[in-house]
Amino acid sequence: MPAGGFSAAPAGGVEFEAKITPIVIISCIMAATGGLMFGYDVGVSGGVTSMPDFLKKFFPTVYDKTQDPTINSNYCKYDNQGLQLFTSSLYLAGLVATFFASYTTRKLGRRPTMLIAGIFFIIGVVLNTAAQDLAMLIIGRILLGCGVGFANQAVPLFLSEIAPTRIRGGLNILFQLNVTIGIVFANLVNYGTAKIKSGWGWRLSLGLAGIPALLLTFGSLLVSETPNSLIERGRLEEGKAILRKIRGTDKIEPEFLELVEASRIAKEVKHPFRNLMKRRNRPQLVISVALQIFQQLTGINAIMFYAPVLFDTLGFGSDASLYSAVITGAVNVISTVVSIYSVDRVGRRVLLLEAGVQMFVSQVIIAIILGIKVKDHSEDLHRGIAVLVVIMICTFVSGFAWSWGPLGWLIPSETFPLETRSAGQSVTVCVNLLFTFAIAQAFLSMLCHFKYGIFLFFSSWVFVMSFFVFFLVPETKNIPIEEMTERVWKQHWLWKRFMDDNEEGAIEINGQKSQKKGHANGFDPVTQF
Repeated sequence: MPAGGFSAAPAGGVEFEAKITPIVIISCIMAATGGLMFGYDVGVSGGVTSMPDFLKKFFPTVYDKTQDPTINSNYCKYDNQGLQLFTSSLYLAGLVATFFASYTTRKLGRRPTMLIAGIFFIIGVVLNTAAQDLAMLIIGRILLGCGVGFANQAVPLFLSEIAPTRIRGGLNILFQLNVTIGIVFANLVNYGTAKIKSGWGWRLSLGLAGIPALLLTFGSLLVSETPNSLIERGRLEEGKAILRKIRGTDKIEPEFLELVEASRIAKEVKHPFRNLMKRRNRPQLVISVALQIFQQLTGINAIMFYAPVLFDTLGFGSDASLYSAVITGAVNVISTVVSIYSVDRVGRRVLLLEAGVQMFVSQVIIAIILGIKVKDHSEDLHRGIAVLVVIMICTFVSGFAWSWGPLGWLIPSETFPLETRSAGQSVTVCVNLLFTFAIAQAFLSMLCHFKYGIFLFFSSWVFVMSFFVFFLVPETKNIPIEEMTERVWKQHWLWKRFMDDNEEGAIEINGQKSQKKGHANGFDPVTQF
């Protein structure tokens, strides 16, 4: 990562000068703690749901099945809709909360929306930790889901808007890095609390989620609002001052003028979701929605949600399953760091395509191993076979972590124009949470019915999505957000057909179509919007 400044030159010839300032780095790190909270929620549920004391208190039928394996399929002992609801309710709540988060992100700003997310997280953690019955437990998870909806709406936008173009990808992936750190932290906590014999280990696991919740809450109080958001809400001088501060230079006039003009157009848009459906916005919408669907159909969250349960089902034994989950979580973190280093160097497409091959091969090998070695009533796996399964799962996780995990969020956040950015991000988060909910709610049942074939199911989708990337996802590396139309969409073999010049700039304002006007000097700073 370069330590000095750089200049990004838009197509019109005006340079956007920016230095990589400490305030940018600190703000992005603080904002990305929302990912830490999200990751901890993802990781903690799988470990908690495999703890006997937790199952005995909230899901006694599942507990009985785990204690009497002779009358239950090895693949089906955790198949319970209520148990799956404990995990999936968070994502269903996040889906609903996203609609409200879209409004607060636009009207109040990115920073207040992150603060709201932190408050939801804290209340949800308190309820989960003190839960006395299933209803209290689910309500706590729903409040955590509300926090996820607000955080996933605001944090990626914040990171994309505050980061200089050249390192936008790396800084944006800080969110995903924190997700992976949260997951491995949760796995380590679960590994320790599972050994507590007095029956309150699961409460400690759920309660320690308060640490990232507090980090996000206080972090949102310390960071600066993005210039885009301030200008969008009419606070021009404040936005200009913040832009100057985060760019580390006084030469911010071209970028400031572009943001002002883009904001003027965005303010006139009365129906952002309707404009999101316009023909010229279809490429961004299709790619963003497809990326979210495919991201979940890789099967990654099935592994992350239920890693201890999955490993236990495959015959690893309780301690070994938690230990294996820690290993996969650590691989997840390391591989995400690889993505931060490489995403702005080798590009988005290369990472997505390479990982597609890696994930496909590893899942097919896992399916073959399990099909041969794991039967309905098998004993623990032979040590060598178990190690091979863990290696293949780590291979799959690493491929996802440096590609589809972070890029599924990065690409949508950097491709939508300002007038549809909030609506586009809302749709992106909604689709992601909808399919996350579906996978979380269905995985244990799918495992029971598909058995080892579950990995063939997911690998077939990896095959399909790799073709989608090859033909339909363009490269956006080192391209300013404002330049996407000219330098990306108009150059693509398919998407250029949606960039009709007669329609370009046509947005719906009070029910009428309006064309954007260029500057007299021939450089139109908002052509890309």
